[in-house]
Amino acid sequence: MLQDHITTKNRYKEFITKICDTEIVYGLKDEKGYATSYSNELEYEDGEPVQIICFWSDTVRAKSCLDKEWNRYEPSPIPLNEFIENWCLGMNSDGLIVGTDFDSNLFGYEAEPLELALEIIEELKKNKKTLSLSKFEDLDDMESQIREVLED
Repeated sequence: MLQDHITTKNRYKEFITKICDTEIVYGLKDEKGYATSYSNELEYEDGEPVQIICFWSDTVRAKSCLDKEWNRYEPSPIPLNEFIENWCLGMNSDGLIVGTDFDSNLFGYEAEPLELALEIIEELKKNKKTLSLSKFEDLDDMESQIREVLED
């Protein structure tokens, strides 16, 4: 079990590195929307598992999950700026968790959306990259506003 946790944590770090490099995240999408699953670790106060939306760092990993209930989905690219501004912030508001680079057994790292956004911003800054944002002045502005929300 510990080995699995270390593997998924390493895959999570690779996910962040790769999406910051390519500036693209992939979701699985069909005519109704994006593929969702349920957390293996977290539950709401009523005991129901927390809903997660899974994202991948490349189409190959995303396609490896196209079986069983997700067989009608197609990998769909999402620009990184849209992912951190719209997806991460929206999922946080909706009480959802981000699943990253899940494997064919639907096993992967589950991240809080705002924590993930901060780690992406940190990685981008480390590599001296910027993103054009529509809701924030720049990455620093977005980072400080997220940190304010997390402190409340």
